[in-house]
Order: sequence, then structure tokens, then C-alpha cells
Amino acid sequence: MKSKLNRNYSEVTEFILLGFRTSPEMQVSLFILFLAIYTVTLLGNFLIVTVTSVDPALQTPMYFFLRNLSLLEVCFTLVMVPKMLVDLVSPRKIISFVGCGTQMYFFFLFGSSECFLLSMMAYDRFVAICNPLRYSVIMNRSLCWWMAMGSWMSGVPVSMLQTAWMMALPFCGPNAVDHFFCDGPPVLKLVTVDTTMYEMQALASTLLFIMFPFSLILVSYTRIIITILRMSSATGRRKSFSTCSSHLIVVSLFYGTASLTYLRPKSNQSPESKKLVSLSYTVITPMLNPIIYSLRNNEVKGAAKRTITQKTSEETDMLTS
Repeated sequence: MKSKLNRNYSEVTEFILLGFRTSPEMQVSLFILFLAIYTVTLLGNFLIVTVTSVDPALQTPMYFFLRNLSLLEVCFTLVMVPKMLVDLVSPRKIISFVGCGTQMYFFFLFGSSECFLLSMMAYDRFVAICNPLRYSVIMNRSLCWWMAMGSWMSGVPVSMLQTAWMMALPFCGPNAVDHFFCDGPPVLKLVTVDTTMYEMQALASTLLFIMFPFSLILVSYTRIIITILRMSSATGRRKSFSTCSSHLIVVSLFYGTASLTYLRPKSNQSPESKKLVSLSYTVITPMLNPIIYSLRNNEVKGAAKRTITQKTSEETDMLTS
């Protein structure tokens, strides 16, 4: 029995990512669409990183966390989108066993990190609005760095546990993953033994790394809303709501779509519908985040204009000199 099990372990050395079941012509159209979205995602997030790094007016904790969010979005999309683009125009949509595990690990890691980083950004807004006189003391440089590093590293233990446990399970039969990347649920369907224990652990981890940060966000914004409603100045209330609106939109997009995928009980929802939901938080949301912060934040818009103008002037001077 043991030798048979060992042989079964070695049978699956690669997976087939079924991706989007469309015609070849539609695959090319999807490639062009997703390539355009990915390009906008990279340009938008790198623009946020640049302007929040070089502009003196944006050297505050709020923009420090926004810079980390943009870097995280770049890493998050890098895990899945390039491989998805290649598969859209490739006849063999193959990913190795090790490659699948690596993709799954970094997907879990960056997804968990984003959950905690969004909660850190909510805490920053809470201190800024509810305790403005002590904001610079509380949100000092050292604390911000520790909060950012904690967010980036928060997903390491659970990512290692879930990925190592998943990839140690026996894959003895079919190797076709009905998804466009190696996500946990579709890969788990290919396991040939009872996975109840793994599913219980995965649910507990999901509740911890999605709902715990979300609870911190809810508590922070409950306090924020109470404080804003107590303000006597309409201008102050409007300004306070404005500083939070971009973050609230980003949180709603990310948690709303992620919850539809990982917190819903098993349903009769088609695999194609699940792929569309996954697309929203793996491809669409990372593109929208810099747009949301740029369009709804005058400081970011002003800094972007100054950065672009300065860069253009420098290039003009170099050409004329």
C-alpha cells in the first residue's frame, strides 16, 4: 500500500490550467484586454510609489501606507497575471507541480498581507481623525515601519502551512485545474483522499486572515464615524469623510469580492462565475486602487502633476543642452 501511494505521489508532475473556456479568437481578445489592464495596473501603482516617495508634501504615514499598498498590488498581480497572459496565447497551459505550489504560496502570502495592510491604513485614519493632536506622536516613523513590516510578514506562517499541507496531499488522478491560476479550492478538488481536516484548517485560516483584519477596520471606522458626526463644523465633517472615502472604496472592493470566493458555503455557482469573481480581486481591483486614490485625492493629483512636469522639464533641458 505504501509503495503504491509513493508511486501515486510521483504521477502528477504538472498541472493543466484550463483558464477561460472560449474560442481562440476570444482568447486573443482577452489577452489584449488583460494586457492593457495589467499595463495600467503597473503604471498606476508605480506612479503612486514614485510620487509618494519623492514629493515632500506626501511624506506622511497615510502616504507611506499607500506606497506599501501599491507595491503590494504590483507583487500580487505579478504572481498570476503574467502566467495568465502566456496561457491565453499558448496551446499548452501547463504549470509544474513546484510552480503551482509556488504560485499558491505567494498568492496566499500577498492576499493575507493586503488584508492586514488595509487594517493598518484604517488605524492610521482612526488616529488622524479621533486623536489629531497626538497623531504625529502616535504614528511615528518607527511604528509605521513596524506596522508595514508586520503586514508584509503576517501571511508567512499560514501561507507556508496551507501550501505545504496542500502539496503534500496525494494527487493521483486528473491534473486539470479549472481556473486561471493555482488557487486553493480548484486544486483541492484534484486530491484523491478525504480533505476534511485540510478544509477545516483552511476555513479557520481564512476567518483569521480575512475577518480579523476586517473586524479591526470595522471598529476603526465605527469610532471614526462617531467622531465625525460629533463635529460642529460641516467643512470639518466633509474633509474628514473625504480623507477616508478612497480607503473605504478599496476595502469594499477587496473584501467584497474575496468574501464571495472564500467565505461562501459550497454552492452550485459555475466555475466560470467563480473565475469572474476571482478576476475582480486579482486583476481589476489592483488596477482600480491607484485610480481611486488619484481621482479622489487632490494631494496625489497635485504631486503627480508636479512629478510629471519636473520630469518633462529635466528631459527638455537635457535635449536643449
